[in-house]
Amino acid sequence: MPVFGVVRPCQHVLCGSLFKDWMAHLCGLCLTLRAEHGQAARIVTNYDGLLVSVLVEAQAPELSPRRKAGPCALRGMKTAEVVAARAEGARLAAAASLLLAAGKTRDHVADGDGAYGRRLVAAAAGRAAARWDAAGARTGAAVGFDPSVLRDAVARQGVLEAEPGLGLLDLTEPTETAVAAVFAHTAVLAGKEGNAETLAEVGRYFGRLAHLIDAVEDVADDHAAGAFNLLLATGTTPAEARRYADDALHGLRLALADLELERPRLVRALLDREVRRSVDRVFAAYPPPGPGPQPGPGPQPGPQAPYGNAPYPPPGYPPQHGGAYGDGGGWIPPHGGGGGGGGGGANFGHRPRGRRPGFPIPCFTGTVVCVTCGVFQPEWSEHHGKACGDRCWCTRHCDDCGCDGCDCDCCDCDCCDCDCDCGCG
Repeated sequence: MPVFGVVRPCQHVLCGSLFKDWMAHLCGLCLTLRAEHGQAARIVTNYDGLLVSVLVEAQAPELSPRRKAGPCALRGMKTAEVVAARAEGARLAAAASLLLAAGKTRDHVADGDGAYGRRLVAAAAGRAAARWDAAGARTGAAVGFDPSVLRDAVARQGVLEAEPGLGLLDLTEPTETAVAAVFAHTAVLAGKEGNAETLAEVGRYFGRLAHLIDAVEDVADDHAAGAFNLLLATGTTPAEARRYADDALHGLRLALADLELERPRLVRALLDREVRRSVDRVFAAYPPPGPGPQPGPGPQPGPQAPYGNAPYPPPGYPPQHGGAYGDGGGWIPPHGGGGGGGGGGANFGHRPRGRRPGFPIPCFTGTVVCVTCGVFQPEWSEHHGKACGDRCWCTRHCDDCGCDGCDCDCCDCDCCDCDCDCGCG
């Protein structure tokens, strides 16, 4: 089961106070992991995990007290107001992050992925996974969450992936179930049991989207390595995958509208706008094919067919790369790239082969990129080694943007009441 990084906005896409709140939850999750389980546990900090803390605060703000944290290198040695480690939302987020990271690590060890195929690395990773699993279970139990829900989902994912003939939604079910359980428990912690069923629905749609986004980002690398990929295994075309994503986005938005929240702004900005941005970003690597014959077997899409419709996988899988879309019926973008390059916004550039988004190195690296406004860039980013002004998001994007009359993505309006697409309203 993937450990995801779907919701990873930065300052140029959230207005000032929303970004400050987002950082308070991100740093709060990181410091909660340190406080309860030691420095090494902080490596499992991930963007989507902090949504749990955000949901608890949105329902019951008094349950997420803030404290002043000392200087941190990832914040440019600045202090910050963060969610306190005693907050039950931060503790639930920490438990979920630890349990899912443990499951993912065991999955890597079982598959012998990359360095995990080496005996010493596999042994060390197995011990780390055991510690994280035990730690997550302790913290989960302390806030009333049953860790077996996540453990069973992780185990069931591997079983389903080994069964032939299953559909895409059959394979995303464990992820949906796991996220639904965690999201629903935030209503229990907040004392808003009336939200539990709706939050479970939000979690199911978010889990489906997260699994889809992970599969789209990794489809080229998985294709080259012959590894399991949700889209390749089910023969899902880019057009079909986008339809699944759009349906889930619609369901997610409807479910969010039914929630009773005291502070809804950050929840809506992250689970509505930022999730939609992530979907648009990953599918941007698969533009509509142009006119003329297209490579790959099966029926050829016309000029207006979005994202390609040729079936996948083709006969003789895995095929050789070739053509603008490879031999993958529209899934393999030029040069075998994954979910798009860049390095701006929520995309940190091309990842080296074998690295999975969200765990463990890209998760921590992405945090560094985000909290340094992009000044730090990993070596695989197209902005690595460039001048400071070219790396920093604050200078790469316009910095006097308002809510009206600007076509760029940034917005530094301070919590206005407008209905623009800046997440302020």
